[in-house]
Amino acid sequence: MGTNVVHHGPAGSGQRAKLCNQILVAGIMLGMSEGLAYARKSGLDLVKVLESVGSGAAASALLHRLGPRVLAEDFTPGFYIHHFIKDMDLALVDAQDKGLELPALRVALEQYRKLAEDGWGEKGTQALIKAYFG
Repeated sequence: MGTNVVHHGPAGSGQRAKLCNQILVAGIMLGMSEGLAYARKSGLDLVKVLESVGSGAAASALLHRLGPRVLAEDFTPGFYIHHFIKDMDLALVDAQDKGLELPALRVALEQYRKLAEDGWGEKGTQALIKAYFG
C-alpha cells in the first residue's frame, strides 16, 4: 500500500487521479520504448544512452527503474500489462465522455493490446519494448 495519501474530492476523484497516473505512465513508456528503439537503430550503446539521458530532461523514476530492466530483458511484472490495458480502457472511455481526445494513450493501448494478444499480458509494462525490438 502506498504511503502518499491525498484526498482528491468526492467519490470517484481518487479513481480519476489513478487514471491520470496511468495516462502519464503510458506516455512515458511509449517515449522510452521509441527512444531506445531509435538509439538501437542508430547503433548507440543503450546502457550509455540510459546513463546520459537519465541525468537530463528525460529523467524519470520509470526510466531509472525500468530502463535497465528493459535492457536486461527482465519483464517481471511490477504492474501487469493486462491490468494496464484495463486502466487505459477506463481512462479513454472517461476522457471521451468528457469530450477529450487522448491520441498518445490510444497508441499505447493499441501497442499493449497487441502484446497481450501475443501472450505478453502477464508481463510487466516494460515489455512494451517488444513492440519495437521484436
